[in-house]
Amino acid sequence: MSRRHAAEKRNVLPDAKFGDLVVAKFINNVMEDGKKAVAEKIVYSALDIVAAKSKQDALKVFHDAIDNVKPLVEVKSRRVGGATYQVPMEVRADRRQALSIRWIIDAAQKRSETTMTERVAGELLDAVANKGSAVKKREDTHKMAEANKAFSHYKF
Repeated sequence: MSRRHAAEKRNVLPDAKFGDLVVAKFINNVMEDGKKAVAEKIVYSALDIVAAKSKQDALKVFHDAIDNVKPLVEVKSRRVGGATYQVPMEVRADRRQALSIRWIIDAAQKRSETTMTERVAGELLDAVANKGSAVKKREDTHKMAEANKAFSHYKF
């Protein structure tokens, strides 16, 4: 990572159907090999499935799922006097969102449903109910930070 200056934040345009920035970022993370139309189809179909199964607004369920997976603290390695410590740090808001999106997509890819649409829909529904792999990953991250609270005085 360059120490000269911080990288500029890229502005993402809102998605076409909902006009939501978070959905647009989610679509961009689902996208592989630049195939945005395929990613949009996957996400929009998944949100339709979520709306049908939960009988609520798909966008509200989506945002609730993202909020349930957002981590508050994480551990970062810090080298002090030849020893490496896992130091708990608070997570910035933009990184929180990025991690939750990434974790939901990773968990969805590891699910056993046949299509990616069903996997994403299933993982979003699980995240809203506070269960599933993405929520477990957040809980594990919080447990790791809690276990290493003794090293919090090594903060950068």
